[in-house]
Amino acid sequence: MTRFCLVRHGETDWNAQRRIQGNLDIPLNPTGIAQAHAAARGLGSAGIELIYSSDLARARQTAEAIAQHAGLPLRLCPELRERCYGIFEGLTYDEAQRRFPEVYARFESRDTAFPVPEGESLQQLASRVEFALRRIAADHPTRTVLVVTHGGVLDIAYRLATGRALDAPRDFVIPNAAYNWIDWEPDDAQGRFVLRVWGELLHLDEALDELPG
Repeated sequence: MTRFCLVRHGETDWNAQRRIQGNLDIPLNPTGIAQAHAAARGLGSAGIELIYSSDLARARQTAEAIAQHAGLPLRLCPELRERCYGIFEGLTYDEAQRRFPEVYARFESRDTAFPVPEGESLQQLASRVEFALRRIAADHPTRTVLVVTHGGVLDIAYRLATGRALDAPRDFVIPNAAYNWIDWEPDDAQGRFVLRVWGELLHLDEALDELPG
């Protein structure tokens, strides 16, 4: 079994503005930096053995704080990047809806095969996230691995670990810098992800979940 602690990056100014970041490289704001250090302290006794992170700045900064505290090296993994939102990137959700109402309606409906123009579909995102997590599990059996990533990636991870359909509305939280624990159990030819704990926030004073459902 491989044990994963999945952490969404700390807060950015664009999170607070409900502005769509996607693959744009936005740094943490002061709250996000504080959250990263709080996450690092809270994981001190969690037995983390390896740390992987998206290579985007907001995830990398969060992971660097944890890696420094834990005295562990950091491995960057582009497959753990946020979904590419194409023409929506840089806009708030309200602006995207006003400028591209037909595209936004398909996005909001969770049409799994529909790529946002110049971006990715949910199916494409899900495929790369599952590939990345399975590869990490295969490379590190029996280890406890921290993965610092993004809200869209965590949405997929939750669904992988619970069997919730990709097109079902989100009814679970994805706060900045929360802990989310899932296990990889190689109990048959396919193996499976299993949810253990989701949205753990005891180490934080505050955390946003501004993502759409």
